Amino acid sequence: MAAPSLRLTGADRRDQIVSVATNLFALQGFNGTTTRQIAEGAGVTEALVFRHFRSKETLYWAVIEAKIQDNSPRERMLRRLRTTGTDASILRGLAEDILRRRAEDQTLSRLLLYSALENHHLSQRFFRTFVAGYYDVLAHYIARRTHEGAFRRVDPVLAARGFLGMIIYHSWVQELFGGKLYQRLSVKKVSQTLVDVWLQGMLQPARMHKPHKRRNGNHSAVQELTRAARS
Repeated sequence: MAAPSLRLTGADRRDQIVSVATNLFALQGFNGTTTRQIAEGAGVTEALVFRHFRSKETLYWAVIEAKIQDNSPRERMLRRLRTTGTDASILRGLAEDILRRRAEDQTLSRLLLYSALENHHLSQRFFRTFVAGYYDVLAHYIARRTHEGAFRRVDPVLAARGFLGMIIYHSWVQELFGGKLYQRLSVKKVSQTLVDVWLQGMLQPARMHKPHKRRNGNHSAVQELTRAARS
C-alpha cells in the first residue's frame, strides 16, 4: 500500500508556494511566470495559491521579503561597520561579505532586476522599504567619519551609493553576465582593489591608513550631516 501523503499545515504550505515561486520568478521573471505554473510546481490548485496570496504581485513581494529575511543584509552591514580597525580593513570586510554571499546566491539580484524592468511599482516599493535604509547604514558611517575629519566633505548617501555600486555591479558582471567564465578574480583581491579606489577619493591625505575608534558623542552631528545631504 502507498504511504499516505503528508498533510502540510497552512504555514508550511505557504512556505512551499513561496519556495516554488522563488525559483520560477528568478528564472522567468514576473511576467514570464504564471500562477498556474507555481501551483503545478507546488502540487496544489491555483485556488489554493490565491487563498494564501491575493494576487501574483502579493506573492512576488512575499518572495522578496523572504529572501531579505534570509540574508539580513542591513544587520550584517551594521555588524561589519561596528568593528574596529582602519577604514580600509572595515570596508574590505564588508565588500568581501557582500561578494561572497552574492556569489553563492544571485536569486535576489535576479528578482530585483526583473522587477525593475517589468514592474516598476514593485521595484520602487523595494527601494523604499529595504534599499534606502541599507544605504543609510553606510551613509551614517561615512557621515561620522567625515565629522571626525577622516573623510572629505561629500554627500554621504551619494558616497554610499558609489561604494555599494562598485561592489554590486562587479558581482553582476561576474555572476550574471558571465564575467567569471573569462576572468576569475579572488574576492579578497576585488575587495582590496575597489575599496582602495574608493578610499582614494574619500580619505583626507593624512588619514589614509590611520585606525580609528568608534565614538558615541557625535551622533547628532552625524545625523545633521546626513540630513543636510538629503535636503
